[in-house]
Amino acid sequence: MNKILTAALALLLVMGCNAQNKQENTQTSTQSNNQAMNKIVIFFSHAGDNYSVGNIEVGNTKIVADYISEITGADQYEIVTHKYDGMAYTPLINLAQEEAKKGELPPYEGAAPDLSQYDTVFIGGPVWWGTYPQVMFTLFKDIDLAGKTVIPFTTHEGSGLANCVSDVKKAFPKANVTKGFSIYGHEVRSGKAKVEKWLKSL
Repeated sequence: MNKILTAALALLLVMGCNAQNKQENTQTSTQSNNQAMNKIVIFFSHAGDNYSVGNIEVGNTKIVADYISEITGADQYEIVTHKYDGMAYTPLINLAQEEAKKGELPPYEGAAPDLSQYDTVFIGGPVWWGTYPQVMFTLFKDIDLAGKTVIPFTTHEGSGLANCVSDVKKAFPKANVTKGFSIYGHEVRSGKAKVEKWLKSL
């Protein structure tokens, strides 16, 4: 009888441990999902006629944003405007220059994102005349990144980060803006490893 009682107690103990381990694993998984969900990539990307890479269906910055989301689990918000649709490269950069000179703020499609659940925000776009496209600054006026970690990145063909980091700091003086990351547009399609190396260094 004692042997049966001992075996029953041992079985209950094992079952209890397994249940506890399962609960701990579930909690860890939930925590990991929450950690992944507290990041978002906000970006503008221009498909169509691009310098160096020609006419492309997916913009260079979109590819980098996808790498970031794939590697970190970050959500995405794409800044969309149809103002530049179908434009050849030269007219596009001439228009971008004019917008920058005048400080124009072209409208974007849809509503600004709710960023209350995020503490890390990647901000990316191409470099047009020394900074991000003006439509990005339109969105900047509609969001608050105070207290958040903001990580700028750019795609370019020689401009690097240009004035993008300093302009993000001006737009969000109460955010923790990091030094940023840049990659050549013609490199992005084979540049996932470079993006991953940068993300691991953060």
